[in-house]
Order: sequence, then C-alpha cells, then structure tokens
Amino acid sequence: MRLGTFLISALKAPLWVAAIPTGAKSFVGNPVIGSPRLNRWGLHVVRLRAAASMTRLRRGWLARRVTAERRAAFARDGFVVMPDFLPAAAFERLRAEVLDAPWDAHEMRQGSTVTRRILLDVAALRQDRPTLAAFLENPDLLALVRYIASTGGAPAFSIQCILANQAGAADDPQCAVHADTFHSTAKAWFFLHDVGPEEGPFLYVPGSHIVTPQRLAWEREQSLSARASARRDHAEGSFRISADDLGRLGLPAPRSIAVRANTLIVADTFGFHGRTPSPVATRRIEVYGSLRRNPFMPWTGLDPLSLPGVKSRVGSALVVLDRLGIARMPWRPVGRIRLDAPPRI
Repeated sequence: MRLGTFLISALKAPLWVAAIPTGAKSFVGNPVIGSPRLNRWGLHVVRLRAAASMTRLRRGWLARRVTAERRAAFARDGFVVMPDFLPAAAFERLRAEVLDAPWDAHEMRQGSTVTRRILLDVAALRQDRPTLAAFLENPDLLALVRYIASTGGAPAFSIQCILANQAGAADDPQCAVHADTFHSTAKAWFFLHDVGPEEGPFLYVPGSHIVTPQRLAWEREQSLSARASARRDHAEGSFRISADDLGRLGLPAPRSIAVRANTLIVADTFGFHGRTPSPVATRRIEVYGSLRRNPFMPWTGLDPLSLPGVKSRVGSALVVLDRLGIARMPWRPVGRIRLDAPPRI
C-alpha cells in the first residue's frame, strides 16, 4: 500500500467505524462494513438483528394509530394495498392538480427506464394545489408510512413518473428482486392511473420482511462477498436475490401487484421487492413517498426534517442538502416540463 493511500485510510478509519451504528450500508464504500473478516465474525448479522429489535420496539409505540386490519395485512405480507383510497371526487381533483400543469422536474436513467421526479413541499402546494397538499398530510397515510418505517418524522414525497422500456441497452436494475437495505424502511405509491400486468407493476415477495434464521444465514453469506460483487447495487448493500435463493429461504415467488387508479401501496422495503419488467414502452404516474431514518435509535421522534419551518418543505430541504454535497440525489434537474413529456436524459 502506498504511503499516501495508507494515510488517507488512517484518517478515514474513525469515520468508517462511526458509521456502524447508523443506516450506512455500502460494503464497497466502507471497508469496515464491507470487511469479510468482520462479517465472518458476525458484524453484518449483529447490525441487522439490532436494527430489527429497535424496529419492533418503535413499531409497537406507533401501532395504535393504524387499524388492526392494516397491521394484520402488513404482518402477513410486508405491504398493505388500499384500493379507492380517496373519495372519487377528491381523486379527480388531485389528478387534475398533478397532470394539468408543468413542474420543475428531475430525472434519472437506469438502463432503459427513466424516473422523473418532482420534489414536493406541502407549504408551496396549499394555495394552488390544495387537494394534493391535503393528501400529503392525510393522517391515515402518514400513520401507515410511519408504522411500516417504524419511526416518526416527515416522509419525503414527490410526484414520480416511470417511463419504462425507453431507448437504452442496459437492463433496469429495479427489475431485479432486491432488498433496499438491512433494516425496515417504508415506501409508498399512490397510483394516478391503472397499472396493468404488462405496465411494470410493483412486485413483492410476501413475508420476506420477516427476520428468520434462514434470512440471517443468507445475509451473512452475502456479507462475506458483497464488497467484491460485480453488481454495483449489491456491493452498495442493496442485496439482489435469485429465485433459487428465495426457495432456499422458504419464501414464495414474487407477487406482481397490478392496481386500479386511486390505489395506495405502502411496503417495507427490507422485504424483497422490485418492478415487474414491462415488455412495451409504458408511462405510469404516482405520488411517491419514502421514510428512512437511523435504524438503531430507540425513539420515534427527534427528526430534523420535522422541525418547524422544515417539515412542510422537505423537498426544498433535500435539494439544499444535495447542493451542499451532504445528501446526494441521483436525479438531475431537467427544467420545467409536463409529466407526460418525453425523457430529457
């Protein structure tokens, strides 16, 4: 090892160690988290088990705000599907507010799929798009997202347009069945159009959010070689799983969830999930939300994004953090466009 490389590593080592009790997940970006020796001794499994224990504790505190029926569906499957989430009239008003005007958009290309996002601030929407603002503050929506994420705080919401099967040679990595990270997180999708079986619907492996001895053994196995994986997402800690390994874990085949417009899905993305490949060019538009915080905290509060003056401006806060290099986003600004416009990247 060259002297310069050694000195840089020595300076970074305390930061790599300090990342262990956080949500840091990259095996290739953090030599401590990615160390085969430490993971052979159990580092990754210890982190996963500790995060799962805190998840159960926090989720118990948040349970009273979620109906027993929804809690049971989540416990069984790892996701909750709610058709006709809004009254019909409110849904049509929300659709008009979203679809009938241009937005300041960001885009990201992954293989042949382009994801277009509009980061949302409730404060900026209340006057011109009151139905959308009310949806983002819907108590049932927020309670379920927080329960599944097992934390309080302010979800980050955006309008998302998925443009699948566009020009591009590479495969869409989101079509590989995967877990986002080693701990529970919540993602939500509220669909503004019908999404049929061939239009890239969400898929999920029912029950894969449960930490079982088989899952722990598989996670340990992956942790020993993840740093050297040729699959970048896998090396970054978003483990991909094969059909054979799902069988080894005693899990069923992924379930593709076609939906009608006005359906809400909220899922724990520690469970194995993905996007069903679309055989034709498709476009789907949804309101998308996510909530992920440090999995080792024993409390549900103290969320910086919930501070007064920030919680209704989460989208703007994320843009500022990106510009400062604190929380980099993979999406690039593409100007003010309508959601049904062709991809810009």
